[in-house]
Amino acid sequence: MDRESKNIVRKIVTDFICLFIVTFPLLMFKLFGKPFERGFFCDDESLKHPFMDSTVPSTVMYVVGILMPVSLMILTEFIHYRQSNGQVARIFMGKTIPPWIWNSYKVIGVFGFGVACSHLTTDVAKYSLGRLRPHFFAVCQPNIDCTNTIFKNVYIENFQCNSTNLHLIKEMRLSFPSGHSSFSACTMVYFAMYLQARMTWRGSKLLRHFLQYMCLLLAIGTALSRISDYKHHWSDVLAGIVQGSLAAIITVVFVSDLFSSKLSASRVPTEADPPSRYGNNQNNQIC
Repeated sequence: MDRESKNIVRKIVTDFICLFIVTFPLLMFKLFGKPFERGFFCDDESLKHPFMDSTVPSTVMYVVGILMPVSLMILTEFIHYRQSNGQVARIFMGKTIPPWIWNSYKVIGVFGFGVACSHLTTDVAKYSLGRLRPHFFAVCQPNIDCTNTIFKNVYIENFQCNSTNLHLIKEMRLSFPSGHSSFSACTMVYFAMYLQARMTWRGSKLLRHFLQYMCLLLAIGTALSRISDYKHHWSDVLAGIVQGSLAAIITVVFVSDLFSSKLSASRVPTEADPPSRYGNNQNNQIC
């Protein structure tokens, strides 16, 4: 195996190890995580909302939040490659890797890493704080007679839920921050910034900004639906939006090469060009 092929293998293996380290705890939280058991006040009206189905189900959120950006990133990189004057290709075990495939791998890999980090941050906060959702009373049905004046202004920690739905009982303690809000904000803000950096089509001045606006609108709409569905308090949603947006911005600025010159160049370099201008940094990888 030649030197460049070894470098490619090393980068890909390192990237996948980093992604595994970040994503594995997500599975552990899902399977074995136990939220902090917070108590409640009987007169807390913010916890007495009805249980409702989600306007934006988790499956829809994940499909749209992952497949849409990934598909459009691949398409954008291919169009960018076709419109350029030629890009520096990678050679792997004697075979040429088209520049648009390598660039797609890099931007999608960084995207996945950023989203996974954001998701893990959200889960750590959720399980550490254990904030009760607005539909707590409807889901839990605690074995406490809140009509009894003895419980007035009393913080109740020792109680049992009469409900037998263990999944909902666990979920009712995972209100802060909003996972839907942080995930949608992270994916859509990242993709909006990606479009700013890589969408170079000059046919319409407004198309790129229209797509960016639609991304942000999807994120905001998803976040607001969590309030109207009584899945989260408004502060949960606000915290989720801020956390997800910060994760996306940090990923774009400090992890990705979107606003630098490290992505493959738009043309073949010449002797007059600085070597670093065309992505010759051999250490360019996700982590």
